Amino acid sequence: MSLKSFHVFFIVLAVLSSMGFALWVFTRGGAELVSGLGLMGVFSAAMGCALAGYGVWFVLKKSGQLII
Repeated sequence: MSLKSFHVFFIVLAVLSSMGFALWVFTRGGAELVSGLGLMGVFSAAMGCALAGYGVWFVLKKSGQLII
């Protein structure tokens, strides 16, 4: 496995983890959403979207050079 393909794999894993945490926070409901936990869920969802955008950018930039 090359370093570039490992990077893509790691970004996909990070997006899934971030979005999974955000989904877990938002499905809990209740008083936790108005506390710091809700804020962490919003931040996690935003970072998941940013990581997904970075992953797409990286794959398009390196599409001719990726060996998977």
